[in-house]
Amino acid sequence: MHASPTIAPAPEPASIPIGELLPWAVFGSLLMLLAIYFVGVEEGAMAVFNSMYVHEFVHDGRHLLGFPCH
Repeated sequence: MHASPTIAPAPEPASIPIGELLPWAVFGSLLMLLAIYFVGVEEGAMAVFNSMYVHEFVHDGRHLLGFPCH
């Protein structure tokens, strides 16, 4: 005799409360804004650092994202 297979019910997806998600969303947004600043703006008159080290470090990323720099 063969036992018929039993099918387990599909698990319910876990919901994440907005109170737990919000701090991570704010943190991720701040990191993205900081990255966009250094890749897109850190050059010339608006530069925080006077040297070109940051610009040269993110140079290829600038061109990849479409920011002009020359």
